[in-house]
Amino acid sequence: MRGLAGDNAAYQTFLTQLSAHLRSFLRRRLAGLPDDIEDLVQESLLAVHNQRHTYDSDQPLSAWVQAIARYKLVDLFRRRAAHEQLNDPLDEEMELFTTADAEAAEARRDLNKLLAELPDQLRLPIVHTKLEGLSVKEAADVSGMSESAIKVGVHRGLKALAAKIRGVL
Repeated sequence: MRGLAGDNAAYQTFLTQLSAHLRSFLRRRLAGLPDDIEDLVQESLLAVHNQRHTYDSDQPLSAWVQAIARYKLVDLFRRRAAHEQLNDPLDEEMELFTTADAEAAEARRDLNKLLAELPDQLRLPIVHTKLEGLSVKEAADVSGMSESAIKVGVHRGLKALAAKIRGVL
């Protein structure tokens, strides 16, 4: 909080300690990709710095930082997946996907259960664009829906999911 208030020494200390925390967090998730850890630490630090104005001091700092790091991790996996489609997969890298957190698997099950309750015109656009990472055009081609139907389906589907989650919690 002192760093946010302009105390440069406190902010420097925070970034140093955060770097160690992020390195540990990412090392557990990227055991098979050690060369990418430092890049993701730097990307995460930059994102934390650029988005520091969005931090809510009433919320745990670690949850906010780990969310940013997870987004950076997902971005890495998407970049690698696009690259890997052009190459034969290596057996060692497949181990990376077998070490998924139980927490992530549980969240995936919950999400799939909620998605299954949605009609196809809401579920498919979310699955294709948000989970599979397809563009709106690619999702439209795969599903046979129009691009505008995909956009509307994502918007309405996310709204329906949020309502379901609020009803569950």
